[in-house]
Amino acid sequence: MGFFSKMFTAIRGAATESGDAILDTQAMRILEQEMRDARIHLDEAKENLTKVVAEQMAVEREVKRLEKGVAEYEGYTMQALDKGDEKLAGELAEKIAELENELEAQRSVLDGYNNNIRQLKETIRGTERNIKSMEREINVLKTQVSVQKANEAAAAKFSGSTSALRSATDSLERVKKKQQEKSDRMAAALQMQKEESGDNLQDKLKQAGIISEGTSGNSVLARLKAKREGGSARNQAE
Repeated sequence: MGFFSKMFTAIRGAATESGDAILDTQAMRILEQEMRDARIHLDEAKENLTKVVAEQMAVEREVKRLEKGVAEYEGYTMQALDKGDEKLAGELAEKIAELENELEAQRSVLDGYNNNIRQLKETIRGTERNIKSMEREINVLKTQVSVQKANEAAAAKFSGSTSALRSATDSLERVKKKQQEKSDRMAAALQMQKEESGDNLQDKLKQAGIISEGTSGNSVLARLKAKREGGSARNQAE
């Protein structure tokens, strides 16, 4: 393969990859636009169905009118026969035949409308189900894309030794260390203050039992109990 042939093949491959990338990027937008178009076509189909139903209702009224006319002229014909007027009865019979022929034609038209309307309704219902199903799938896909983007962003932001997460962790550890150092200094300062004021020495003397720890509620209660028991003993002796 010559140099120019290889270059042409490489350019075609790069163009294909670029086209695929653009298609992937725009895929969701294209899909959503197609669903909007489908909704528009569905609304148009419903509007057209409304017109067809209106036409069907008009034909149905015409069928009922013709049926009523046939029944009416049949009654007239029977009355003419009862009176023995064969000529009038024949004319009425011709009228009935005319009405029945028209009625048959209108019934055929009405059957066609009924069948078409039934098929159109089934098609519309099926299309609505498909659109809703596709919209659910699109929502799931959009959620997946959002999650993937979040994962990619998190991976890019918090990966590696110099990531923001590691930096934040190091900062937190530094703050905790400084707080601990400050607490230690405050504790040391208080300890030194106690030693300088003699409090620490007093504590040591109390612990050794050399000096009294002072009066407490328990010592007062013990003293009063002893005093009470001593008074009771003297009264009994007297």
